[in-house]
Amino acid sequence: MPDPAVTMVVTEPGGPLHPSVAEMASPTGTWVRVAVEASGVCNADIATAAATGKGTSFPVTPGHEVAGVVAELGDRVEGWAVGDRVAVGWFGGSCGHCAFCRTGDVVHCPDRKVPGLSYAGGWAQTVTVPADALARIPDGLDPFDAAPFGCAGVTTFNAVRKAGTRAGGRVAVFGLGGLGHLAVQYAARLGYETIAVARGGDREKLARELGAHHYVDSDARPPGAALRELGGADLIVHTASTTAPVTELLTGLNVHGRLTLVGVDAGSVTVPAARLVMNGHTLTGHLTGSPRETEEAMRFAVTHGVRAHGRADAAAGGGRGAHPAAFRSPALPYRPGRRLTGAETRDRIDGHPWEMRNRL
Repeated sequence: MPDPAVTMVVTEPGGPLHPSVAEMASPTGTWVRVAVEASGVCNADIATAAATGKGTSFPVTPGHEVAGVVAELGDRVEGWAVGDRVAVGWFGGSCGHCAFCRTGDVVHCPDRKVPGLSYAGGWAQTVTVPADALARIPDGLDPFDAAPFGCAGVTTFNAVRKAGTRAGGRVAVFGLGGLGHLAVQYAARLGYETIAVARGGDREKLARELGAHHYVDSDARPPGAALRELGGADLIVHTASTTAPVTELLTGLNVHGRLTLVGVDAGSVTVPAARLVMNGHTLTGHLTGSPRETEEAMRFAVTHGVRAHGRADAAAGGGRGAHPAAFRSPALPYRPGRRLTGAETRDRIDGHPWEMRNRL
């Protein structure tokens, strides 16, 4: 029987997030227990922590950007060993037998699991997950850097590399938050002429440090028009969590260009049909990636220096009430500025002070 572990829990709708000591059961079958070393703070986690959805089962433990070490294996797990360094992302397991799974498209499995929603997530000392949710962390990537790649990293990596953009083409990234700052890095290091689009001139320095060749301040001018002046984009990766700019952004696409929605809200998109047809435009959405694709995103990151920007603040306090795993919170616009634990996390989430504008 594993030792008791500290988990961060919400026990009622809209209630506070607080540490709790829980007894841990050994994993069975094809499940694996992971000792958590780092866990991300993602926009979807904030929604999970609000615990206001219909049918929510309590207690709720958020966390779907997890990095750690395999601590214990179920009796039917193959290919993994205690001590393996692993990441777990938004994809938290699938059925393995539906048409999507059988063709390798596990992220669209109708029974896909999500850590924090389908089972207790990674804001804890330990998390138990299906073995098929595990991605191996490569050498050269520490757990604090690895944690975001299970969600933000693989999502933006796939959105850029799977778009079919011609070699040397022009890629624009709309939004420079947790998703956007990774998308800019991936686009630039994949060899594309990269344009970062964000609000305010103060973000240009960061955008260029990330690898952007051009910067567009969307507060100063309509971004679609600005993209046209730069020659148009072959791909626009939309990472901001608002659909309002999409119609105007489409005017910045080249013929046969693609706009991929990654960050969204509950709104709708209005597209002039004639423009879509006459220019051969593609408007599409992208969700996340499989564990195998997460491994590819991490290996590419190691080789080419892609990293989520943030600070590695240690857990506050000590004893049984303290959370030992640091939270990955990139210190960028729209993201929490540091990793918070215990009472700090509870106070911040209760007050909802973070202006979250990306999908994370």
